[in-house]
Amino acid sequence: MQPADLSERLRGTMLLVLLACLPGVLVLLWQHGWGMLFNLLLCAGAALAFEAIALKLQQRPVLPSLNDGSALVSATLLAVALPAYPPWWVPVTATASAMLLGKHLYGGVGKNPFNPAMLGYAVALLTFPQHMTQWPGTQLLDLGTSLQHVFGLSIGEQPDAWAQATILDGLRHNRSLTMDELFASHPGFGHFGGKGSEWVNLAFLAGGLLLLQRKVISWHTPVGLLASLFVISLLCWNGSGSDSNGSPLLHLLSGSTMLAAFFIATEPVSGPRSPWGRLLFGAGVGLLIYLIRTWGNYPDGGAFAVLLMNLGVPALERWAERRQAVST
Repeated sequence: MQPADLSERLRGTMLLVLLACLPGVLVLLWQHGWGMLFNLLLCAGAALAFEAIALKLQQRPVLPSLNDGSALVSATLLAVALPAYPPWWVPVTATASAMLLGKHLYGGVGKNPFNPAMLGYAVALLTFPQHMTQWPGTQLLDLGTSLQHVFGLSIGEQPDAWAQATILDGLRHNRSLTMDELFASHPGFGHFGGKGSEWVNLAFLAGGLLLLQRKVISWHTPVGLLASLFVISLLCWNGSGSDSNGSPLLHLLSGSTMLAAFFIATEPVSGPRSPWGRLLFGAGVGLLIYLIRTWGNYPDGGAFAVLLMNLGVPALERWAERRQAVST
């Protein structure tokens, strides 16, 4: 296949991924308003800028690489994973890390051993922990207040009416309330999972099914991740007691579960190529997500789960090759 044909094929795939992201993005815009829009604009602008800088430094043509859409896909996934309304330097730093450390440090498209968007997210979480754990509540901010939060240089605490702990934080630190009492008292809980995040997860599930139908991704990684998360949360579920870690449905419809299953863990370059490798990769990500959510100190765990499993990809591929050799 000629390089021009490969570029066109990559561009077509990236456009489909962006289209599949659209339902989830629209729900997030509906829920978080200007904050999510600013995230998208800042991440997209920074991704294109740092991509161009990196290509110039490598003396490679800029426009063909900018047109392939890979930078915009990484920017979109990073933007929807970040909390809404962080100061502008948080998404810019995260995007710079994704483009430079996660992608071009290893040679650009097709050579990155780690998921670029999740590497950028992890850098932002470790560098700006205060801002990365301030998640907006149900109150929408007007344009003026949004501009102040994002582009003002204040680093003080946000008003309680604006920011609240996520339900995963509430669940992890709960010591006295039953699940029914927690759902009734915590403003972040909805019917089955996080209030609002239920719809976000269903929207990304719809987009993920489109990717499966168009054969952009295979079923192995999403099924492995969701099945693993379901099984471990079912085994560790203690009903509605105060020591419960949450039902399987809560974990499937909270946080970034569907985004991780269909859009992040399925990144083809940093993940396994073989079907068995993908299935085990997804299962490992699902297990790690549950462990980090339940006993870790981070708000969700998807980013670190994916990055840790990226480290295990060579071993998974070797195992899959030996299994295939034995079966033949």
